[in-house]
Amino acid sequence: MPIGDRLGWWSPDPRAVLPLDGLRVTRSLRRSCRRYEVRFDTAFSQVVAECADEGRRHGWITPEVRAAYEDLHDLGWTHSVEAWDDAEHLVGGLYGVAVGGLFAGESMFHRASDASKVALVGLVQLLVAEGFQLLDVQWQTDHLASLGVVEIPRGAYLERVADAAAAPQAWPQTAPLRDH
Repeated sequence: MPIGDRLGWWSPDPRAVLPLDGLRVTRSLRRSCRRYEVRFDTAFSQVVAECADEGRRHGWITPEVRAAYEDLHDLGWTHSVEAWDDAEHLVGGLYGVAVGGLFAGESMFHRASDASKVALVGLVQLLVAEGFQLLDVQWQTDHLASLGVVEIPRGAYLERVADAAAAPQAWPQTAPLRDH
């Protein structure tokens, strides 16, 4: 979040991660997965814009931050995961940074029930298929805990993030479209 004219940076302790083998998909979420199509990197700018909605509580995605993520996307470092409805409307999604075998989720949004959760399911499927090691979600909320997110101490996190980031780049050059 901007602090005066500086950009703040946080490294919470403990850190929240989603073990790639620990995603909890309820029966209700499985039904929602059938309602939406998951796509990767087809609407990055739109996902970031939705996440940057000024009406969101605790918003931190300023125009400068958006521009930085756009630049990182152009360089292949940031990626979006999108949930689309049958009418071809973007109804949910998330974006984050991929480095080696690490995906660091930055923000998510939804405009329809469970749409951001469906995007998360699609992300985990891709990360598992591509051999990723770590999905960092920064903070544990009740919502994320219900999906399997756990907290780990900073020391353990730093070891895991170093190993994951040093792994060969795992994000596919062209991420597949996924139907659930």
